[in-house]
Amino acid sequence: MRVGIFGGTFDPPHIGHLMLAEEACSQLALEQIFWVLTPMPPHKKGIKVSPIQDRMSMVLLAIAGNAKFRLSRVDMDRPPPHFAADTMALLNEKSPEHQYVYIMGADSLNDLPAWHEPARFISLCYEIGVMKRPGEKYNLSILEREFPGIKQKLLFIDTPMIGISGSDIRKRVANRENFRYFVPDKIYQFILNHKLYVA
Repeated sequence: MRVGIFGGTFDPPHIGHLMLAEEACSQLALEQIFWVLTPMPPHKKGIKVSPIQDRMSMVLLAIAGNAKFRLSRVDMDRPPPHFAADTMALLNEKSPEHQYVYIMGADSLNDLPAWHEPARFISLCYEIGVMKRPGEKYNLSILEREFPGIKQKLLFIDTPMIGISGSDIRKRVANRENFRYFVPDKIYQFILNHKLYVA
């Protein structure tokens, strides 16, 4: 099975996440996407995130009704730090028959040399799906020199550009600004009912 690995803090999951996941499924011929909810990514140390239970509830609300979307607990069920290389190693160990396609942004592709054990991470990915972003440039020749063979693993995803981010939504909620259609309705209600992001 071709399985997309879509990781993040999802604080909160929003319509941009859903559109990207659906486009990745279509363009990369993925049979499933694992939404890998990360308790605290190593590169976000010191940044406050909502309780894992609230974020898990929101992801489950977001993906409900789409048979291709599934919540993965691979990072939730192990102690930190949660490096992507270790995540991929665990997934491959559990189900080596799957072809795992890691989904990242073009900015992450540029940052890849600074990741924890980047060569190991790349080797554990069957392919890497990269979201194109306006203005984000990458030098594949440099990446190929540093990680021989990476170009053969890269697949590029064309996605509609929506200027929505979790940080913007959190700021809007804290400032009591409108955010209703930035997230699915069930998540909108969840944020209100649980008083998330209120300053």
